[in-house]
Amino acid sequence: MSRILSGIIPDEAVFTDFRRQALSTDNWYSKYDKNGMEVWVEVAPVASSPQGNQNIPKVHKIKCRMTIKDVSAATMYDVLHDGLYRKKWDPTMLESFDIARLSPNADVGYYSWLCPKPLRNRDVVTLRSWQVTDDEYVIVNYSVKHLKYPPKKDLVRAISLLTGYLVKATGPNSCSFTYLSQADPKGSLPKWVVNKASQVLAPRVLKCVHKAGQSYPEWKEQNSPDQKPWLYPEQSTLPMMDPAELTIQRADSLENVDESSQLDIQESNKAEDSS
Repeated sequence: MSRILSGIIPDEAVFTDFRRQALSTDNWYSKYDKNGMEVWVEVAPVASSPQGNQNIPKVHKIKCRMTIKDVSAATMYDVLHDGLYRKKWDPTMLESFDIARLSPNADVGYYSWLCPKPLRNRDVVTLRSWQVTDDEYVIVNYSVKHLKYPPKKDLVRAISLLTGYLVKATGPNSCSFTYLSQADPKGSLPKWVVNKASQVLAPRVLKCVHKAGQSYPEWKEQNSPDQKPWLYPEQSTLPMMDPAELTIQRADSLENVDESSQLDIQESNKAEDSS
């Protein structure tokens, strides 16, 4: 986040750095490589604190790349943006909506999702920005504070430190689809639970997105086919908002909800059931 220089909206350096991370293989450890799907976890540098303690990031940065042979890069990009269509294919979504426009290629939005029991459901408020070139599409987002959308009592406010997509055309009807994320679900979940869950869930989500891409052209033909404000900003009906009203959401400023006891209960119940 230190590279977000031009106010709070990402500048060219942020997109360049995201591209570099998405394409790099240095300092990434392969966890899975099968059937056109690859998953890596970043080997994070270990920094020492002034007290001499080693600072290891709590949450891994994860990267997934999927080779898509039957959907164009442009269609996959539309799927990522189309909030109305997301309601059709995202099985974990509770609520999702755009709040305001910040610039022709940036907005702020809200998203909440179902978590497996006994964990509490999560939500995020994120600033999203995007960039399109001839054969490449990039979307990045990170958590922000919005005064009108504070944390809710019945949900745990999660943090996107950096999440994004790089979609590169490899042909007229094929593409390389990369998802990169470092997100903190908050709560007091053990680090290994968070990291293991993200490594399992991310490929599953990407498969859902791919399937959504296969069905999108037919659906879009019946649902405002010419309406794509992410490509044509003049079509947007969102209110404009001054980016200065937003601030970066820091993970350490949010309450940690203790869910570890619930996990312990679940694990002991599993043990009893198997005995």
